[in-house]
Amino acid sequence: MILASGADLQSANPLLTTHPLARQIQRYALLVTLVRYDSTLTPVPYLARSWTWSADSTVLTMRLFSGLAWHDGTPTTAGDAQWTLDAARDSAGEYPRRRDLAGLIAVAAPDDSTLLLRFGRPASRIPDVLTDLALLPRHLLDTAVRSGGLRRAAWNRRPVGNGPFRFVAYEANRRWVFEANPDFPPGLGGPPRLDRFVVAVVDEPTTKLAALTSGELDLAGINPAHAEFVRKNPRLAVLDYPLLFSYALIFNTRKPPFDRPEARQRVTDGLDRQAVVDGVLFGFGTPAAGPLPPALTPQESLSGEVSPPRLRLGVTTPLRFEMLTVGSGEAALEQMLQSQLSAHGITAEIRQLELSTFLDRVEGRAREFDAAVLGISGDLALGHLARILGIAGLSAEGVPEELAARIQDSVAAAFLYHARGVQGVNRRVKGITMDLRGELVTLSQWWVGQ
Repeated sequence: MILASGADLQSANPLLTTHPLARQIQRYALLVTLVRYDSTLTPVPYLARSWTWSADSTVLTMRLFSGLAWHDGTPTTAGDAQWTLDAARDSAGEYPRRRDLAGLIAVAAPDDSTLLLRFGRPASRIPDVLTDLALLPRHLLDTAVRSGGLRRAAWNRRPVGNGPFRFVAYEANRRWVFEANPDFPPGLGGPPRLDRFVVAVVDEPTTKLAALTSGELDLAGINPAHAEFVRKNPRLAVLDYPLLFSYALIFNTRKPPFDRPEARQRVTDGLDRQAVVDGVLFGFGTPAAGPLPPALTPQESLSGEVSPPRLRLGVTTPLRFEMLTVGSGEAALEQMLQSQLSAHGITAEIRQLELSTFLDRVEGRAREFDAAVLGISGDLALGHLARILGIAGLSAEGVPEELAARIQDSVAAAFLYHARGVQGVNRRVKGITMDLRGELVTLSQWWVGQ
């Protein structure tokens, strides 16, 4: 089974990766997590088969599955889980969700199947990050971490995992190949039904569509504009499902012109979100009034209502900025934003970059950008709010409710829409279910029919 990715997967290492599809392959194919969400977003056992809280809810004791091996034959133990969590918590590390582990003050593995997590204050639930952070092999990566060379570790491109699929091959900017792990324990779900799956890197939407319709691809994210075309092909189907994924134009508040709140507000006021949803997404999305998608909005006050664009009278000062984005195609979204802003006397110069270069400019140390169009994966713990503020150059300290309010009050970003996933799939691939947990959540149960 061959599925398409719009960009290379960046890395197989969950301590380094922000690419949404790469993170799903880590969780659902190559590696395992301690716990998972079921379809109701309730935490259920995975490698951790059971757990108990101390009387004061500050110590979580997890009993881990015994009998899972890394793909090189080395047993997976609680020591690997301890090592992964400590590496993720390390202030010198680069784990994207490190802030979500701030309340975890100590991790211990008293034996190979017991993991103890101690929190600085009482916890009310299993931390969301434990469903997201895939565990890593201590015996293969400890030296790289200790030497400060994790990003250069050979494991990142030739990973040894312990999940239902094994790594086979990698060709930069072309493909990743995985095959079924016949030894994956029945207690964790057993071997997958697919013999092999390939992630093909196809960054041009029209090329992706052509490969899907010709049968070269079995699964590909498609432009909403092409949904009806795909539906008319008897060999193909369209899957439409909710996502925890939002698009925003994030401002760099560290430098002109967006070091001035009025400039940020002026751009925000000039955008018509409903026109974006209708014209670019063909209805496969929801206009965004703030950082929280509908599925993550616990209170209406945190999302608000989408207001129509408005021009602030008396604002005549020319405003020009570079709008950074990922890709090499026609950039329909960015062109619509550019046109909308132009009507309000704002000049947005579009600059498209390859993903790794884009991330280096936007999230690297230099922060070389004015404003960036960015897709943001959400999570139930709202950890993505800190990422938005960090990119914008604003304080990311505080609880999620405070961060959401700060994003809104500071105009850290102009939120555009909350997306729905749209995938074209060859009908020969059976058993596919997609939901808020991701496209690959049931990958182990997919199978190819005749």
